[in-house]
Amino acid sequence: GCMLDGKLYPFGEIARTENCFRCSCSQDAIRCCSLFHTPVGYDKENCKVVFNKKSCDYDVVQKSDPSKECVVYSRV
Repeated sequence: GCMLDGKLYPFGEIARTENCFRCSCSQDAIRCCSLFHTPVGYDKENCKVVFNKKSCDYDVVQKSDPSKECVVYSRV
């Protein structure tokens, strides 16, 4: 298998790792890509970015009230 972040994964496709990556494990290498997109266009003065490990994505919430989401204009 392949070691990633101290955890052993079997050969083949890994749909989702603990750190929100999709990987392909072969005898030669392990290749991964992220399942999340980083918000870049939002109100940086009044909002903050929080990683949501459950949904494997970033939430953009109000600094004054984190229970309220902010509008995100673009992600990369």
